[in-house]
Amino acid sequence: MLFNRISLFRRERGLSRKELADLVSVNPQTIGYLERGDYRPTVELALKLAQAFGVSVETLFALEPFPSLAEQLDPTKTAKENKHDDV
Repeated sequence: MLFNRISLFRRERGLSRKELADLVSVNPQTIGYLERGDYRPTVELALKLAQAFGVSVETLFALEPFPSLAEQLDPTKTAKENKHDDV
């Protein structure tokens, strides 16, 4: 499975699916399929999307789920949760 942050970056930039689709020369439905994980991008499309957002491909796509926002804001949260799991 391929995980992505397309929706997060698109919304942060205030772009509609159509606007992003126009930037990377695809159909707006393709953006929706990508955001839902129903479609895997070609290498070319992944590079275009990363370039459109000004980030690396690895920032936009991953083979493992991205950490939650809570974990990113408080990295000790994961350690605390794991400690509770041991009890």
